Amino acid sequence: MNRRLLGVAVGLALCILLGFGAVAANPALLITDYETTTVEAVDGDTGESLATVEVRVADGLVKRYVGLSATDDLDAGEGMLFVHDDDRERAYVMREMAFALDIVFVASNGTITTIHEAEPESSPLTRYRGTGRYVLEVPQGWSERHGVDPGDRIVVDPE
Repeated sequence: MNRRLLGVAVGLALCILLGFGAVAANPALLITDYETTTVEAVDGDTGESLATVEVRVADGLVKRYVGLSATDDLDAGEGMLFVHDDDRERAYVMREMAFALDIVFVASNGTITTIHEAEPESSPLTRYRGTGRYVLEVPQGWSERHGVDPGDRIVVDPE
């Protein structure tokens, strides 16, 4: 009987280790669902609406780490909003990305501080830097098409 229990325990431990290995290799397996919300870009001087985008909210460590790397593409009106605890200098990379992005850094008061046009895997070491509490990722060219520039603001739907 002890041998049988030992065999079951070893089998269970092996399954757990394989599970941890699968999650380590693909953290997206931990994410079952993102909350979504609407984000609006408004002109920093006039308050005029420039564009809206439906975003998935990445508000936890694993969601921020995975980001859009488990996504094949984005429609023109889609994106992801990364939420951090505070304003500070941040660096984002295009790890395992299949498409180009605009990476928009946003201060806690909603002011856009920096916008980068980022290419997928241009270099796995390329860091797109900016300061903010939020980072909005949208399909590349979104900012230019809608006239969104640093100094404009991002407003998140309160719901």
